[in-house]
Amino acid sequence: MSRFLIRLAGRRLFPLCTLLCWVAFSGQAFAAPTLPTLNVGTPNPLPLAVNSPETFVPAKSKAPAGAPNVVVVLLDDVGFGAAGTFGGPAPTPTLDALAKTGLRYNRFHTTGICSPTRAALLTGRNSHAVGVGNVMNTPAPYPGRTGFMPASAATIAEVLRQNGYATSLFGKWHLTPQSEETPAGPFDRWPVRMGFDKFYGFLDGESHQYEPVLIDGTTPVVRPDKANYHLTEDLADHAIDWMRQRRDLAPGQPFFVYFAPGATHAPFHVPKEWIDRFRGKFDQGWDKVREEILARQKAQGVVPSDTVLTPRPAELPAWDSLSPERKRVAARLMEVYAGFLAHTDAQIGRLVGALSNMGELDNTLFIYIVGDNGASAEGGVYGTLNIMGSLQGVSLSAEQALVRIDEIGTTKSYPHYPAGWAWAMNTPLQWTKTVASHLGATRNPMVVSWPKRIKDQGGLRSQFSFVSDIASTIMEAAGIAAPALVNGVAQQPIDGVSLIYSFDNAKAKELHTTQYFEIFGNRAIYHNGWIASAFHGRPPWALLNAKKRGFDEDVWELYHLDHDYSQANDLAKTEPAKLQTMKDMFWVEAGRNQVLPLVSDIGALRLNIYGKRTHFTFHEGFDGLMENSMPLIAGRSHRLSADLVMPTTGGEGVIAALGGDSGGWTLYVDHDGVPNYLYNLFNVEHLVLKGKVPLPAGPAKLEVDFAYDGGGWAKGAKVTLKINGAEVASGRMNRTVPMFFSIDENFDIGTDSGSPVGDYRPNYRFSGRISEVALDLQ
Repeated sequence: MSRFLIRLAGRRLFPLCTLLCWVAFSGQAFAAPTLPTLNVGTPNPLPLAVNSPETFVPAKSKAPAGAPNVVVVLLDDVGFGAAGTFGGPAPTPTLDALAKTGLRYNRFHTTGICSPTRAALLTGRNSHAVGVGNVMNTPAPYPGRTGFMPASAATIAEVLRQNGYATSLFGKWHLTPQSEETPAGPFDRWPVRMGFDKFYGFLDGESHQYEPVLIDGTTPVVRPDKANYHLTEDLADHAIDWMRQRRDLAPGQPFFVYFAPGATHAPFHVPKEWIDRFRGKFDQGWDKVREEILARQKAQGVVPSDTVLTPRPAELPAWDSLSPERKRVAARLMEVYAGFLAHTDAQIGRLVGALSNMGELDNTLFIYIVGDNGASAEGGVYGTLNIMGSLQGVSLSAEQALVRIDEIGTTKSYPHYPAGWAWAMNTPLQWTKTVASHLGATRNPMVVSWPKRIKDQGGLRSQFSFVSDIASTIMEAAGIAAPALVNGVAQQPIDGVSLIYSFDNAKAKELHTTQYFEIFGNRAIYHNGWIASAFHGRPPWALLNAKKRGFDEDVWELYHLDHDYSQANDLAKTEPAKLQTMKDMFWVEAGRNQVLPLVSDIGALRLNIYGKRTHFTFHEGFDGLMENSMPLIAGRSHRLSADLVMPTTGGEGVIAALGGDSGGWTLYVDHDGVPNYLYNLFNVEHLVLKGKVPLPAGPAKLEVDFAYDGGGWAKGAKVTLKINGAEVASGRMNRTVPMFFSIDENFDIGTDSGSPVGDYRPNYRFSGRISEVALDLQ
């Protein structure tokens, strides 16, 4: 009998559960088979009791007893001297409150640019060692710069998840290679495959704050239909809801929240009432503001009393040299930035309030890092109403910008402040974001709060620390050892050092004694209180046509930071032996961490992932392809053709669109049924082609011929709109997009996700039927 039943089960003639029930109630004189102990990816076994009357509940991995919740906040592009807690002009009461219950760190460092900082933060390793030596938009074909993080560098989220934590990310990721950002994946390097149970945010380096391109898990989603929507507020909403849900469903389980808003990276978008708080506060200019910030920093004790204010770089103009028009626009851009930072801190305050209301704040390790690098000078010498355009040499004149000054901070702008303000926001340090040779790029404020554990509340810590130290700090706080294997893969050594040694002793000897820095060829080496620095010469705002030079032409500087907080006194000439020792140490660290070869060319910021392919077809429902991942059409002729069927009545909506309200093109049918083509060159130049009559019901073919003049970047083009083969409108663009419209907007068929290119509502979906859209590159 038993052999017969087993043969039936083996042939799948009926389910195993039926077999077991038959055995249990048949009265046969043999015992039910003993089922093996199972393991479903956790260290805890799952014994199955076949005849148990109780409900079967699988065992779960459990965090160590008393393990704290962990919240890591990472702001974007905030300098050392921007936040009020560290002497800056923008009030940051949430940061103030956390500092009063925790510790301020005034010698904490990042890599100098976003993706490498995030890689080091999440893995605990040096960024080049995990393949992210460059920002994700500028990969290079060298092991330390590909942008492909290896499985041998598991994130802190994955380590915590496998040790009983719930894990989440809200906001910016910027660690997926551009070739993998498509809806087709692969998704191995998306947050939900790298340790995060929950991801709600955006994949690339920046986001429109009013009309963001959002991902939930791996699915593109439309932003909530909410009046006065703002992305940072939305991220806080989702983070709070998630924490509350976890507490409701699993009250004993600690959680990890990585909150990484796009703020305060460009575009500077913030509600008007936040901007108005700072009206007139920056009319004195950046030279004077730096003096004011340093005075406050000394009064607050966040810098030593003998700190020297470093001089303005020769590449930056004095405030007094600007025209009245330039001053007025520049001051307004800074007002918007200050409002943006203050608004961001307020949203983080909502997270803190939610934790307090849940009774979780006391046992939460809250790490608030004020910037993934120093303040950004990418807005150029004069600032801009459209950062994507100005980076590529397309910008408004001072007079044109002044006419539109009230649009700054609204959805009609994509602004960034002048490089002089970035320099001021890095007070008292030299240089800005990307210049990793100097502290203006790499020194950021940090506050760590853990009321249950930190006793020296309100204290200041001045030990050298680096962003890779965060993962080690979290693991020690949680009582978790760094794993040798994760998902069967041997792990690289951890480079960071836990900061918990500094919690109880302000004078504890620093443990992170050596650290290299390198971004775009700008490089430095820190060792035991000394730093040697070599600036490679390209200003951060010089994306195109920057003068190149060999690395052997760079001049090395030497500073003794133990006695020179701001990196102001160059000792290279008086300490040549020490400088040589430091330079030799840099090469050792560079070789050990895959920094070599040095690379200074940031490239064209776009990868051609389609090779020589020139014909592409897209169908209805194809939307949400990031511009980074679409075929390259800038600087070449192309034809767009769309076969569609107009409905009997009410035919309207977008046929195809690329970009957003800051720049892009769109082919659409307006509410009158008339086809339109719009090309927006960063709100500096526009071309509008419009049909003469509405399209009738039934099949129709729309075509756009884009005939590029050739001869280099950003040249002109003749553009022709055709309906069913007949030309209905044509026009010229005197210049066109040099390389890209955005790094955060989409290419869509049948709608326009993200911010709208044209003067129509967001997500203006076509009401007819699209059979096919073809793109031919010529």
